[in-house]
Amino acid sequence: MGASRYEPINVYKPLAPDIGIVDGPFEYLTVGGIRLPLPFTTRMTVVRLSNGDLFLHSPIRFDEGLAKELERLGTMRHLVSPNQFHYAHIGEWARAFPGAIAWASPRVRQRARARHVDINFTRDLDAHAPEEWRGEIDQLLFPGGYFKEIVFFHKASRTLVLTDTIINLELDKMSDPWRTAAKLTGMYHPYGQIFFGMRLPLLLQRHKAQAAIGKIHSWQPQRIVLSHGRCFEADADEVIRRIFGGPVP
Repeated sequence: MGASRYEPINVYKPLAPDIGIVDGPFEYLTVGGIRLPLPFTTRMTVVRLSNGDLFLHSPIRFDEGLAKELERLGTMRHLVSPNQFHYAHIGEWARAFPGAIAWASPRVRQRARARHVDINFTRDLDAHAPEEWRGEIDQLLFPGGYFKEIVFFHKASRTLVLTDTIINLELDKMSDPWRTAAKLTGMYHPYGQIFFGMRLPLLLQRHKAQAAIGKIHSWQPQRIVLSHGRCFEADADEVIRRIFGGPVP
């Protein structure tokens, strides 16, 4: 379809001390058992905690070379599903690293069972950061109805880590009809927008949305990492105000 990836893939790319990203291979959306001919890029965020444990946000497809590279950074410990759509490869990493903890986002257990994906989730995520990373990573539950997700903030690097809440596709990495669809939804670089499936639920959950947005503002992030499309490497406060509006007094 003329799409292109964020090369090189399966290579750790540092963003700041103790945090980096890994761009992965294409994935394809399946609806009703039918795989759509739309390749979309994938991205995993890796945080090294002060005790040497690694936090893998939205793990991409397992790759042995990548795993060996990450082992040189720290101990594989936390395999994190931020929402019910980013979980498919956690089982692969968990089988390779049986000492790791597989963290389940809301509804992901049911979704994995319904799709016969073999993952043994051992812990559950909620709106509050667990003891394992509370001092270094904060989090909240961003409302969005069916598409809600856990949003993370790496304090030391002031990095906001999102999954599908904001999408910022690069049009020159896509071909039609997907390029036209991206334009219609507004989810394209350099503008980026809230995922279209979350917009109506956010309007219907205004109070929860304002509370979540207010907390994001309070973090004062400097950069925003996204799972799909180009990340915002600077001026994160301006991006957040443009997309979400200012904090409610």
